[in-house]
Amino acid sequence: MLSPAPFSPSLLLTLGFAALLALQLLLRLWLVSRQVRHVARHRCAVPAAFAGHIALSAHQKAADYTLTKARTGLIDMAVSTALLLAWTLLGGLDALNQWLLGWMGPGLHQQLALLAGFALVSGLAGLPLSIYQTFVVEQRFGFNKLTPGLWLADLLKSTLVAAVIGLPLAALVLWLMASAGALWWLWAWAVWAGFNLLLMWLYPAVIAPLFNRFEPLQDETLRTRVTGLMQRCGFAAKGLFVMDGSRRSAHANAYFTGFGSAKRVVFYDTLLKQLSPAEVEAVLAHELGHFKHRHITKRLIGLFAMSLAALALLGWLSQQPWFYAGLGVRPSLEMLLSGGNAMAGNEALALLLFLLAAPVFSFFVAPLMAYFSRRDEFEADAYAAAQAEGSALASALLTLYQDNASTLTPDPAYVAFHYSHPPAIERLARLPAPALNPHTP
Repeated sequence: MLSPAPFSPSLLLTLGFAALLALQLLLRLWLVSRQVRHVARHRCAVPAAFAGHIALSAHQKAADYTLTKARTGLIDMAVSTALLLAWTLLGGLDALNQWLLGWMGPGLHQQLALLAGFALVSGLAGLPLSIYQTFVVEQRFGFNKLTPGLWLADLLKSTLVAAVIGLPLAALVLWLMASAGALWWLWAWAVWAGFNLLLMWLYPAVIAPLFNRFEPLQDETLRTRVTGLMQRCGFAAKGLFVMDGSRRSAHANAYFTGFGSAKRVVFYDTLLKQLSPAEVEAVLAHELGHFKHRHITKRLIGLFAMSLAALALLGWLSQQPWFYAGLGVRPSLEMLLSGGNAMAGNEALALLLFLLAAPVFSFFVAPLMAYFSRRDEFEADAYAAAQAEGSALASALLTLYQDNASTLTPDPAYVAFHYSHPPAIERLARLPAPALNPHTP
């Protein structure tokens, strides 16, 4: 009696990928349903901790905004899952690759066309929902300031920048994958890491001005206050700038950008309109807390370490025919059958399949990454409270939560999985009490 044939590696990969994708989808649906129920259940009353600070109308607007985004997120989840299946197990990536091979023949030019075609189709598939989110959801809640013309200009510029920067980098990585031997992934990692550092250095002065106007901070009182804070904290920046964020959105923010001597402090103009000088100083002190605790450096090192491990894994997977077959792709077997490099001619396929599959397998570590991010935010808050006025940071957070329509009552499980910043009630519990908001009825 013949024993049943064992599962092949490609079949095991197909089954494992499908099972994890289904499990991920069910978990995401469960988390969203919890968030929707929790926010809706607490919509009718401002939490006691925020009484006197947040108006009921603002609390309900935040709840409605959160619920609307959650429902839109369900559509995004369905579209992205369908697109992932279409690209992989349903053969979409294989069909695009075979069509380009028939039209262009094999070679680096065909592989670059495959990467570009994948990006184009994926971008077009996500465009309707992006338009809906901007011109319906954000418009409904008073946040969108984009005109159709500005939106289109941003889209064209971002596409052009991505092509000018991305295609040469992709060509170099593909060439390394084909020509640098078994340790190609180490050389590719060095190129990728160097490119990211260069981009951090170039972004403030070269790329960001393509999309926004940056003007030196003119408010001398605020400039003096902010400069004094940075001197106390031992932080040197190339300049203090105000960005015209109000051209696109009513949301407010402040951030550091750049690398080394090119570091800049950038304030959204909406932030300066919403906060007092003491509150702006406290928000900046929070950002300086990230600098002081080396959070940015640690995250960058962690990112580089994970990318090195990922490329090393790709270096092995790209040599396995079952990796391609298990994810719905027919690799070129010419070199494999002749005893050559199994990846030859399949570099772009290997790269795209890995980029598609990796999030499915790594999704379940998201709570750990979110936990470390929230821990860093608490540390930055504590630093800000020591270097500036803790009550000013608390009142600034309240204003930003209210003006950005951030819900005050998120579901704890949803927070654990998705929140990179602690919920408002947890952050404010560790800060001095803010002054009563004079604008709250």
